Amino acid sequence: MSVLRHWVPALFVFLAAYPFLPFAEANRGEQFTILFIYAILALGLNVVLGYTGVLHLGIAAFFGIGAYTVGILTVPFFPFQQSFLVAAAAAALVAAAVGVATTAPILRLRGDYLALVTLGFGLIALYAIRNLDAITEGTKGLNPIDAGPVPGVRENVDLSAFRVNDEWGVRWYKYPYLYFIVLGTLGAVMLFLRNLERSRLGRAWVALREDELAASCMGLNPARLKLAAIAIGAGLAGLAGAFYAMSLRTTGNPAAYDFTLSMIMVCCIILGGLGNRSGVLLGVFLLMGFDRIATNVLDNWLQEQLGTGGKNYEKVSGWKLMIFGLVLILMMRFRPEGLLPEARVRRELHDADAKAG
Repeated sequence: MSVLRHWVPALFVFLAAYPFLPFAEANRGEQFTILFIYAILALGLNVVLGYTGVLHLGIAAFFGIGAYTVGILTVPFFPFQQSFLVAAAAAALVAAAVGVATTAPILRLRGDYLALVTLGFGLIALYAIRNLDAITEGTKGLNPIDAGPVPGVRENVDLSAFRVNDEWGVRWYKYPYLYFIVLGTLGAVMLFLRNLERSRLGRAWVALREDELAASCMGLNPARLKLAAIAIGAGLAGLAGAFYAMSLRTTGNPAAYDFTLSMIMVCCIILGGLGNRSGVLLGVFLLMGFDRIATNVLDNWLQEQLGTGGKNYEKVSGWKLMIFGLVLILMMRFRPEGLLPEARVRRELHDADAKAG
């Protein structure tokens, strides 16, 4: 039980040691890096949805804003040529500013109405990215993203002296250097949100989520609390987008920032446990890990063992959407609070079940 209680620190220790292990592969490490990025994105959404109770369906738009901010500040196509540290900080600030500017006019909306407006914002942002060819290069994306890690350090600095084995790259944006940077950032975000939960602001968010009217009567300002949550959540999403663009060295296709990504992040939070940092982390690793890593491993295993894989229905990847849907249906039926729910949410749901019984 002690190990289970401290599984998050144990997981971080294992992930930090992974590149040094004899079975570590650069391919798998790069996939883990993407998982860490999605975990930062999901934690940003959890601030808005899990802590404050605001159903925001446009988190992918802030993810895209962060990626394109880094692209604009680093690609040779534009004259800025900033380091990644400066570009990532700008991405988080720009995403937070856009989040506040687009949310402030709609604060009077609640529930489904607010969700629909944020959905519309996400669609508008995607449409703008696709059609502002002079800035975003349309569907081609901005590339290559060439930037040093910090001001004064060139992007092509040779790191051959630090290689432990042949799987390690020689540039700072290659595995495992970017892997360590993103993992460290994820750990810092987890610690930041833990302290934020225990602060006066975090307790005010929970009060707002439980009963906005009661929170207002107690002297809290719902508008300011919601804007603070949006600013922090959008900023973390922009930071995740910055890492995503750097990991690919391009902003990629705008389809990577569509409504589907927003809904997947919502599903990760619901699966892991609404309002719980550890639960969100578990939800991302289970859902996105299955999508990006486990399905490929299972497909290869089926090919080797059974000689299948020629047709789509013979692959696990061909059935993954159905598996996702089935898992969500079962979760909503038997464990609506998620796998690792926040203590308050778990008590509320189980107390209601006990009274109903």
